[in-house]
Amino acid sequence: MQKKIAVLAGDGIGPEVTKQALKVLRAVAKAYDHQFTFQEGLVGAAAIDVTGDPFPKETEKLCLNSDAVLFGAIGHPKYDNDPHAKVRPEQGLLAMRKKLGLFSNVRPVKSYEAISHISPLKEHIVKDVDFVVFRELTGGIYFGEPRGRSENGETAFDTSIYTKAEILRISKQAFEAAKKRRKHVTLVDKANVLATSRLWRETVRECCKDNPDVKLDYMYIDNAAMKLIQNPGFFDVVLTENMFGDILTDAASVITGSLGMLPSASLGDKVKLFEPIHGSYPEVAGMSKANPIGAILSAAMLLNYAFGMTEESNAIKSAVDQSLKEGYVTEDIDSEKHHTTEEVGDKIATLVYMSKKVHA
Repeated sequence: MQKKIAVLAGDGIGPEVTKQALKVLRAVAKAYDHQFTFQEGLVGAAAIDVTGDPFPKETEKLCLNSDAVLFGAIGHPKYDNDPHAKVRPEQGLLAMRKKLGLFSNVRPVKSYEAISHISPLKEHIVKDVDFVVFRELTGGIYFGEPRGRSENGETAFDTSIYTKAEILRISKQAFEAAKKRRKHVTLVDKANVLATSRLWRETVRECCKDNPDVKLDYMYIDNAAMKLIQNPGFFDVVLTENMFGDILTDAASVITGSLGMLPSASLGDKVKLFEPIHGSYPEVAGMSKANPIGAILSAAMLLNYAFGMTEESNAIKSAVDQSLKEGYVTEDIDSEKHHTTEEVGDKIATLVYMSKKVHA
């Protein structure tokens, strides 16, 4: 199979972890007789430095003309520390989601027995956790208008807007996913306070009528945050709006013990994009300390969601699991016995390639 993949490495540790994900994808291509073509594009601070735009037209065109997009991270201190900067890397992230029509963010959260001891939660709480969050990505308070500041600067305002159509399209994805899992959807909202949340409940309830085999329950965001820490095994498929999903999924990273472990997919009608959920982490950029597993698992999601390569995707996930069992981890997982970013990438790529030969 021949596929074209746009590569947007971005800022900070983005290029380092993306390099390892590409290494693993090349191992898949070699083992399974595929042809992947990789073409790089600028995004974030790297793009601002060259073009003045955090998501240039050239990058947008590259993405739309590719079969899938692999993305690293966005953000740089020289913009973060300048409150007067008119153009920021993060604007490129929002523009990318909007222009590429990426309305659904899918974030799986899974615990690994080999590293369960590093989670700040007790091991019996994180044992066998396996759920997925469907976060609406292009609506809500992050995109709503009007927004701004008063003339005297004493007042600021943002607007949260959702349409029934926006809610329905991601709800359908969540229910379809639930049918292949444990048939349980939890809608997270704040319907006792927010009008948008009440529209979410009405719309999701309608969607549930078309999926009678799926159990639907509702949970306020504050209760969900507590449940995530007290009993994360309760969840199967979590469905929620933009800001709540952003907060919950970052909080869920404590289950695995490291933000560097979690992948994600951003899905839409035009193209599909895959990225680790961590930020650019500039403090360790170029030091080969970054955990590449989130990026590598994002590549596994790419194979599954974009190309339908289930076997190849599972091979990567199995290789990650084996690497963790053998202690091939970065410093964030084990501060005493750890490996470099490149060494972890090499290990997982080798395991992927060898697994195909073993089962051939």
